[in-house]
Amino acid sequence: MDLGRQTRVRQALDTFFDPPGPPPEDHVLDLFRRTAETVPAYRKFLRDHDIAPGEIRTMADFRTLPLLDKDGYHRKFPLPELCRGGTFAGLDMIAVSSGSSGHPTIWPRALEDELHVARRFETVLVDAFEADRRSTLAVVCFPLGTWVGGLFTTACVRHLAAKGCPITVVAPGNNKAEILRVLPELAPHFEQVVLLGYPPFVKDVVDTGVADGVDWPAYAIKLVLAGEVFSEQWRELVGRRAGVTDPVRHIASLYGTADAGVLGTETPMSAGIRRFFADHPELAREVFGDARLPTLVQYDPASRFFEVHEGTLVFTGDGGIPLIRYHIADDGGVLPHTELLDFCARHGFTPPPGPELPFVYVFGRSLFTVSFFGANVYPENVTVGLEQPGISDTVTGKFVIESVEDEDRDRRLRITVETAPGATADADAIADAVAGQLRRLNSEFAHYVPAERQRPDVVLRPAGDPEYFPVGVKHRYTRRS
Repeated sequence: MDLGRQTRVRQALDTFFDPPGPPPEDHVLDLFRRTAETVPAYRKFLRDHDIAPGEIRTMADFRTLPLLDKDGYHRKFPLPELCRGGTFAGLDMIAVSSGSSGHPTIWPRALEDELHVARRFETVLVDAFEADRRSTLAVVCFPLGTWVGGLFTTACVRHLAAKGCPITVVAPGNNKAEILRVLPELAPHFEQVVLLGYPPFVKDVVDTGVADGVDWPAYAIKLVLAGEVFSEQWRELVGRRAGVTDPVRHIASLYGTADAGVLGTETPMSAGIRRFFADHPELAREVFGDARLPTLVQYDPASRFFEVHEGTLVFTGDGGIPLIRYHIADDGGVLPHTELLDFCARHGFTPPPGPELPFVYVFGRSLFTVSFFGANVYPENVTVGLEQPGISDTVTGKFVIESVEDEDRDRRLRITVETAPGATADADAIADAVAGQLRRLNSEFAHYVPAERQRPDVVLRPAGDPEYFPVGVKHRYTRRS
């Protein structure tokens, strides 16, 4: 019996049940020191880079530390050495994420880590949805299994119920038929229903319910979404179909990852600001430096400390595997709270009230991946499909992956393929081959994406096509739509 673990869990529960207080001084430096002292892999990592932990005394020193990533840190050391004390002791749950080759990445965690992340769910469910005062049915529509979304979400929402919120959880996962089977039985007994899942799947549930005669407005629906950037037009459309009365307040996006749970949450303030920028693209470009509209969330620096490296995000946070300056490599940036609100005020906009927390904006997964139904789609998986007999001789090997939105705001996976000079390619055969390899190599794709959406739309273009395959230009295998 680990009595020390009992003490740590009790302390974590006490902290969770108490109102949040200001973070301790130098909490980021303190996390660095504890990680350097207790995590064998990080000690070796620092030694390999000729860094003495005692010389890191200030935040300026901290910002000189080398970045961590999966290849140079997580996959370099034995898994137990990434954990405190070089052991799984005290880590009672494992999450798995798919890598580009299909090789899983393992992320152990403890109940204490769930309590830490449950605060982020509290920001949405309590502060925005009033789930501390209204009886709430939380329907977890994320996939259930080794992947982080379903079980982690279920645990965090149950912790809020244990805290005293009148929340009841049901977890049908991404089983649309089961969701629509249990909802009519349960929803009438609650004041509101919250659907938690990946945007395309939740939309599919709502649309199927509308077709089946589900009276969504009677359920006072709220939505918690994660995994993908969606447009404000999408928010408006899905909100209208689901009978959401206030889509700014009652549809919230989470910025989450298997690496560290939820990093930030959309609030009515951030959603209101994002909608303002959607109507003023010239101002969005001025703030975000891009014509695309990113997800805009607020984050707690005491929980996840963000930095920006060459236009991509880096964070520091505690967990089963403590991460110090971890390069998550999502395209995005950080905006101080006062700075963004002052910008809005100068342009005549006052957002809804919200917490005085900084903002992080996220364009989506970078490094040649596209997110589809919350699953990363990697070029390496598609390449294997194009290398199949009967296909490889008809294509050049170049392609572009896109997650595109159709006229009904549904997401489609589109792969534009360059045909070999003088060859005739078969789009249907390519689609079947790529879908088969995605299911075989990428467990997230196989379990997150509904079966009827797994077959990509394949578009054939001639060699040297100036729009997709210009000659003499470095090829990119993904495109943001």
